[in-house]
Amino acid sequence: METLQRTANRGSISTGPYEIDNSLKLEDDNTEGMAKNFTGDGDRRTWTYSTWVKRTEITGSDAFHLFGASYSNIQFMTNDLLRVELYDGSTTRYADLNRLFRDTSAWYHIVVALDSTQSTAADRVKIYINGVQDTSFNNSTYTNMSQNDQFDFGSASANYQFGYYFVGGANDRRFCGYVAETHYVNGTALDCTSFGEFDSDSGIWIPKQYSDSHGTKGFYLKFDDSSNLGKDSASSGIGDFTLTNITAADQATDTPTNNFCTLNPLFMYSGTSGANPIITEGATVLTTQQSGYWHNSVSTIAVTSGKWYFEAQPGTSSTHVTAIGYGDEEDVYTWGRASSHVGGSSTKSNAYLGSDTAGSSYGRIFPANSSPSTRVNYTSSNIVGVAIDADNGYVYWAKDNTWINSGDPTSGASGTGGYAVPSGTGTNGILLPSIAAYHHTSLGKILINFGGYTTISISSGASDGNGYGTFEYAPPSGYLAICTKNLASDGGSA
Repeated sequence: METLQRTANRGSISTGPYEIDNSLKLEDDNTEGMAKNFTGDGDRRTWTYSTWVKRTEITGSDAFHLFGASYSNIQFMTNDLLRVELYDGSTTRYADLNRLFRDTSAWYHIVVALDSTQSTAADRVKIYINGVQDTSFNNSTYTNMSQNDQFDFGSASANYQFGYYFVGGANDRRFCGYVAETHYVNGTALDCTSFGEFDSDSGIWIPKQYSDSHGTKGFYLKFDDSSNLGKDSASSGIGDFTLTNITAADQATDTPTNNFCTLNPLFMYSGTSGANPIITEGATVLTTQQSGYWHNSVSTIAVTSGKWYFEAQPGTSSTHVTAIGYGDEEDVYTWGRASSHVGGSSTKSNAYLGSDTAGSSYGRIFPANSSPSTRVNYTSSNIVGVAIDADNGYVYWAKDNTWINSGDPTSGASGTGGYAVPSGTGTNGILLPSIAAYHHTSLGKILINFGGYTTISISSGASDGNGYGTFEYAPPSGYLAICTKNLASDGGSA
């Protein structure tokens, strides 16, 4: 299938000793970002920028800005190419990679090293992606720069922006996604091995701790302090960044060493002619766009075995209907592209359908396109828990931690109060957590929580049995958050 990302690629899980505990979630609609002005010039000819990113919005109407200094910047373009843009006061030089960055299921490690003192023009800008230097460029003019040319990076007169672009009155190009373990080393051009390594067992590129100097004008952003997410952790750094619309709630546990499931921005459908939904907030919120249509999305990570838990919450009330469940990989494109919802027109998906508005079908379990069963309505104040037992072929739903139909997710093969996974799915198929919202006369919305980040108000902060994820309610015994640490130990990834 052309858009579904089932498993995470390189940089998505670490088996090494160095762990990254936190990341920063950035969202363009919230005008989130941070900025800093240097005091005095640094080295404007030589520097290294290293960061880990996980995209949650692609192919936008404007570029997605990672980091910049005035007119020089590093950003994803509208065509999903990565651009390094360098301005020397009169001329802008470009270095555009030829590859597309469209994998929203995994983390990328990006290293950009500038050394304009090099005599060979091709050696002056080097870009590394997941441990490999990329030398395939599209529309690049960086080789035309003069030896010893100086750029905005390192200049005291430059305004340093992280996560957005603000020059000449423009305030746009905001990055959407997660950012982690970000280093700016001023005065030294380093390769990727200073910040990562290939795991000897898996061959996956993983982070490693950088412990050398950041130079006189460098910085290190760990995002480990929720009270100050712009904190500079470099021993000789430039000092903390000033935050704009970034709060403690923007700290996430979705990281390069434990990649969590999110909604898939490559799978957003609302029937054959309706406007597709919008996915925001680190790919954890789905919002409808056109009345009269179901708006659908699925997860970035699928499971084939094991026991898994996630939560969801309707984001609006009254004229809003939502469906929360799972679909078989072979089937989700069929109902996703039709004017239907998970469980509603499929023989290979189950869902819990609910709304504030009374109706014959609302507040019911839809098992595999059969007649709706047990009725327990839910509203925007309720949290729906979903427990998928792919080993025994049952799924369970809870409303505010009360399991519907007297369900017992720990009952194993007996499936007490559970709903059977349709034939052809479960242990023999590939299951994708799936959601849908119907747009009546007002916007419909669903908030989802896979454990790595959510906008659902969490008061308890419960984790799974392995200590991963943050949920409102504790997952049933044996049920885990869908993240790469758990998938690696359980073997349930597809």
